[in-house]
Amino acid sequence: MAIKTMSEAKTEALTLEQIKAWPKAELHSHLDGAMRLTTMLELAEKQGKMDLLPAKTHEKLLVELAKVDDSSDLFEYLAWFKYTIGLMQTEYALERVAFEMAEDFSRENVRYVEVRFGPILHTSEGLTLNQVMDAVIRGLNRAHAKYGIDWGLIVCALRDRFVEASLEQAQLAVSYMDRGVVAFDLAGAEAGNPAKQHLEAFYYARNHLLNLTVHAGESWGPDSIRQALFFCGAHRLGHGITLVQDEALLEFVKDHQIPLEICPTSNVQTNVVPSYEEHPLKMLVERGVPVTINTDSRLFSHTNTSGELYLAHTRCGLSAEQTRQVALNGFKHAFLPLEIRSRMMADAQTQIWS
Repeated sequence: MAIKTMSEAKTEALTLEQIKAWPKAELHSHLDGAMRLTTMLELAEKQGKMDLLPAKTHEKLLVELAKVDDSSDLFEYLAWFKYTIGLMQTEYALERVAFEMAEDFSRENVRYVEVRFGPILHTSEGLTLNQVMDAVIRGLNRAHAKYGIDWGLIVCALRDRFVEASLEQAQLAVSYMDRGVVAFDLAGAEAGNPAKQHLEAFYYARNHLLNLTVHAGESWGPDSIRQALFFCGAHRLGHGITLVQDEALLEFVKDHQIPLEICPTSNVQTNVVPSYEEHPLKMLVERGVPVTINTDSRLFSHTNTSGELYLAHTRCGLSAEQTRQVALNGFKHAFLPLEIRSRMMADAQTQIWS
């Protein structure tokens, strides 16, 4: 199999089919943002919750959910998740959505997926936190057995919840480290909900050697990133695109090779960037900041990992060479042991550069 030279890769125009064929890793995908429309309708019917949905047929749901593209900000974007979270309050639903999420990723040749969610969001109808975790793990294990896709779970604390709830989520995450949890996260709208308020939860997770990522620098400026790094001790940053507003901080992130989990379509939908063409992705890559490309929400962003990489290439301005390297970064910066990451990278590199 011939490997492309760097000069060939620089001038090459990649196709979506090429990218679909690459082995890929997905590091930022929310479980409650990955439900299939057909599953949404079936669960609503099964649970007697059709009135929860904005429409009652597949065709009309497509039209309604397309309106997420008109979200004025992150708050409005996040409001859409009420339609999925309301249906994910049973073990059956959680296991099914987890299985189908991994199945969908495997069908586009994603070899490893990190699935993140806030377990506390799925306890409003009586499930315990352990029942929630166990159901999701069952679904992911079934997908692994059937398709061979590897996975890791990221437990998300929520910015707008009390610090006691965040600590409880951190303790839950640590207790499942031997059953698939690979990291602890903080999610939700940044403005008015500073990460430093959740310091105790992050201290607990860090003190138990759990990997850390924080949604930061998405809808709030560099101060949010500073809190994620210097208060919470984040090893990766969810989104992190406002990094470009602080030159000294950008140099720090580059020098320490702190990866960004960038989700181009989500960034456009939430109006944190005006368009794909004006996304700072290319500048960040050219400055040497390690970047990964991810979906955020397969459902609400109407996307998948291959599509996001294709958009990064065709609209955000990454060259074929840069797109290939960013795809490899997904394996390089996964929350996996070094030996496993190295093996995955070696296996993927030959195919991505062919």
